Amino acid sequence: MPTTMDQKDPPEFILDVFTDPRSVRDLETMIDQRASALERQLDAERSSAGGSNNAGGGGARGQVAVQFFEKRRRKAWLSRGDEEVCWECWTIKVTVAEPRTESERAKVRRAMEQTLLTTAMKIVTFANSHKDHIPPITTQGGNPFPFKINVDQKETGWASCMRIY
Repeated sequence: MPTTMDQKDPPEFILDVFTDPRSVRDLETMIDQRASALERQLDAERSSAGGSNNAGGGGARGQVAVQFFEKRRRKAWLSRGDEEVCWECWTIKVTVAEPRTESERAKVRRAMEQTLLTTAMKIVTFANSHKDHIPPITTQGGNPFPFKINVDQKETGWASCMRIY
């Protein structure tokens, strides 16, 4: 008879966020669209690689970048209006594992769960301890920090966030 003492409940992270329900639906739609785009891209990469590369159990790789922006007034004397400046960028790297047996599948699942838990803890710890770079909220309505979710962004690092090429 299995005991429940061996099973651990996963940690729960609660963020208190107040927002317009419409913006939550928009965010969910955007996440669904980008996840579908990533899935299509990974499927295409796996099928174009053929059976020879996947024989060793390796899968496709991709990444998703989440960028946060602030709106600033342009200070150049010839241009007017606002510009979006990236102040934070998170890159999520995705690797598709293709286990061949049930025992491999269980091992991959445990490793994935541990990686997700570790990564979530790193994000929470980092976000709670590094707040000095977050710009002040200067708008009354809507989302004060526009964001973009990009699938398989080729440029990485600060240059892509700041659009320096």
